[in-house]
Amino acid sequence: MFEEPFANGDSIIHCIDPRHRIVVAVAYSFVVALVDRFIPLIGAVIISMLLAGLAQLNPLQVSRRLMVVLGFLILLWIALPLTMGGPVMTRIGPVGLSKAGVILSARISLKTSAILIEFMALIATIPLTTLGHALNRMKVSKKMVYLLLMTYRYIHVLENEYQRMVRAIRMRGFLPRTNVHTYKTYAYLIGMLFVRSVARAERIEWAMRCRGFSGRFYSLIDFSPAPATPLFTGIMWLIILGIAILEWL
Repeated sequence: MFEEPFANGDSIIHCIDPRHRIVVAVAYSFVVALVDRFIPLIGAVIISMLLAGLAQLNPLQVSRRLMVVLGFLILLWIALPLTMGGPVMTRIGPVGLSKAGVILSARISLKTSAILIEFMALIATIPLTTLGHALNRMKVSKKMVYLLLMTYRYIHVLENEYQRMVRAIRMRGFLPRTNVHTYKTYAYLIGMLFVRSVARAERIEWAMRCRGFSGRFYSLIDFSPAPATPLFTGIMWLIILGIAILEWL
C-alpha cells in the first residue's frame, strides 16, 4: 500500500474542502512554473513553507521527499553553468561558469522546491481515496478516477506477486550477472508478471460483478464546506494573483 504519512491530521489544511485544495494547488503550481523573477519565486517558496507549517507536516519527512529531486537539481547545477553560453560569471581553473546557467539553475531549484512543498501541504494531506472521489465530484473523467482508485488498491498486490517470483528464482540458485541468461530471466519475470496481472484483474472483475458492481463507486464521504474553506481559498487566490502581479508588472 502507498504510504500516506501526511493524509491524517487535524490541522487547518486538513479541514479545508479537498476540491478547493486541488483547484488552488493546480493554479498555484501553474503560476509559479511561469514565473521567472526571483522576488516572486522566493516569495512562493516562503508561502509553500508556511502552508507546510499550517498542515503540521513533519519537517524530516518533507526533507526526505525533497531529497528525491535533489540529485536532479545537482545535475542541473553541474551541467547548465558549464554548457550554457553567455558571459562568464566566474572561473574555477580553466572552467568558466556561465552566468545564464547559474541563474537558470537557481530558477528551476526555487520553482521545484515551491511546487513540491505546496503539493505536499495541499494534496498529500488528502487520503488518496478521498482525492479520487473529490476528482469525481469535480467532473473529472470517471475512467481516470477509477483507474486511480484501482491502481491505489491493487499496486501492492502486484508488488507482492513480483517479490514472490523473485524469491522463487533465487531459491533455484539464480544470481544476476551481465550475461544473456540473466537478461532472459528478467524478461521471463516481467512477462509472467503481466500474465499474472491479467489473470488477477479477471478474478477481481468477476468478484466485483458477483457483489453487484455496476460501473460506479459510491462514497460515504461528505464534502461539506468547513467555515475556514472560503477564507482559505480567498487568501490563496489573492496570493496567486500577487505572485502574478509581481512577475508581470
